[in-house]
Amino acid sequence: MASHPDLRTGPGDGSDPGPGPGAGRHLDARSELNEFLRTRRARLKPADVGLAEYGRRRVPGLRREELAQLAGVSVAYYTRLEQGNGRNVSVEVLGAISRALRLSEAEHAHLLHLAKPKRRKRRPAPERRQVRPELQELLSALEGVPAYVWGRRTDVLAWNRTASALFGDWAERAAEDRNWARITFLDPAARRLFADWESKAADVVGQLRMDAGRHVDDPVLAALVGELSMRSADFRSLWAAHDVRRKSHGGMRLLHPLAGALTLRYETLALPGDEEQSLSTYHAEPGSASEEALRLLASWGADASRDWSAAARG
Repeated sequence: MASHPDLRTGPGDGSDPGPGPGAGRHLDARSELNEFLRTRRARLKPADVGLAEYGRRRVPGLRREELAQLAGVSVAYYTRLEQGNGRNVSVEVLGAISRALRLSEAEHAHLLHLAKPKRRKRRPAPERRQVRPELQELLSALEGVPAYVWGRRTDVLAWNRTASALFGDWAERAAEDRNWARITFLDPAARRLFADWESKAADVVGQLRMDAGRHVDDPVLAALVGELSMRSADFRSLWAAHDVRRKSHGGMRLLHPLAGALTLRYETLALPGDEEQSLSTYHAEPGSASEEALRLLASWGADASRDWSAAARG
């Protein structure tokens, strides 16, 4: 038997995809912290946190002094933080601000990354883009389960045959286009595939935001954001909202060009040994029509992935 016949991987040489527009620049850490805190403050009303409203409000949401009062810090201290000066701020103070802003777990983690970034190395370690052989074996073993490994910036690094049958043949795409953000916003077929496209788009942007908090100095991520901002008004709008989401689990509805309507569940698992990589799998409710359709897609294998692109764009 050939080794991993249903597996496809990216270049696997440890290099980033080729640079796009804006390559060589990076996101501005102070601006990211400023905009994140400002947008979180703007979504809260005084009544949401038990405060009485008084005076005419020129901007939506809580005033800085109200937020500072709730967090137990001075207005001057909070103002400096919101202006992007997170130097020497303590984890305890950030926790108090998170509670005052009613941040989710993901939002709190994002705030910590922005306000207290890891000390940058003069020569940062190269991003790991290779997938461990054991994971490649696992992908191949999951013959009837669509599964793939993805990393930073929503880059898809490796996948199995059934994932190609479900989402299209990843191997047909250039390495830099094996990216959920580019696919979601720049490939018209994605809007037809995802019945709840708006939800998918919001998830992708939220995940990119989480990456931006951890890697504000990543020039490839900055280039991707710049490219998508220029080419997609939907992306610009979602990016400006500063919402963050973890890779997680949930449900989705697909309008597959070959299998028809599918209702699936997905699970995303963090992989030990590499915080950048995650494994996502998809399954249907046992006994459902979607389960049978997914079984048929898996049995068609390579034929399904070859026919997918033509049917999706036909």
